[in-house]
Amino acid sequence: MGFDMVLLVFLAGFASGVVNAIAGGGTFITFGTLMMAGMPAITANATSAIAQLPGYLASSLSYRREILGNWRTALGLLAVSFVGGIIGGALLLAMNNKSFSALVPWLLLFATVLFVAGPYLPRSQSPAAEAGPGKRAARGLLQLVTAIYGGFFGAGMGIMMLATLGLTEGSDYHRLNALKNLLSISIALMAVVVFIGGGVIDWSGALLLIPGATLGGFAGIYAARRVRQAYIRWIVTGIAALLTAYYFLR
Repeated sequence: MGFDMVLLVFLAGFASGVVNAIAGGGTFITFGTLMMAGMPAITANATSAIAQLPGYLASSLSYRREILGNWRTALGLLAVSFVGGIIGGALLLAMNNKSFSALVPWLLLFATVLFVAGPYLPRSQSPAAEAGPGKRAARGLLQLVTAIYGGFFGAGMGIMMLATLGLTEGSDYHRLNALKNLLSISIALMAVVVFIGGGVIDWSGALLLIPGATLGGFAGIYAARRVRQAYIRWIVTGIAALLTAYYFLR
């Protein structure tokens, strides 16, 4: 990469950290930038995945009280998420770049619709109660599907997880967000392990994205107190829509 592209990738990591801390959707920025830098689609997706881990970890630490208060549910969903992340990562490696590139516009469209619809998706109105066998099975199945999607293509995973967890875990946002952040770590971590084994991560790109995303995460915590979430969501929606249109038309 030339200096201008090095700077652009670093700034993309920083921007993704900021928007993830405020509203989510940072994967749109990192994935799109790496594709612009000329990376093959699978490599761009895998490299983008590793850059999101610091943000997921920081968010989970800030919710440690909610996680510890809900550890039984968290443990069960973590096990499912580990499996789903591995399956999703393996499915990505089973494809070639041409096939995955053909899917990219549709994946971006799906993720964009999820991102836009996120605030309006239904939540269970009753507080979470002790789960019976049926509820545990439904919760596990929904999380498995979400984890497979997240391991395969990370954009929109957080919104999808908030929606599926909301159907079985009640409507308390902080409880749902705490679970979502913890489970995102397990999904991304397992997928990244698969990607490392498959040799599809561009480490030069990752080493630019990770510090940028980490700094952006801290900046995002500061900005979240001063910038309306709706403004960031509009910006991310615009970026996602432009990326989707570009990959459909190119």
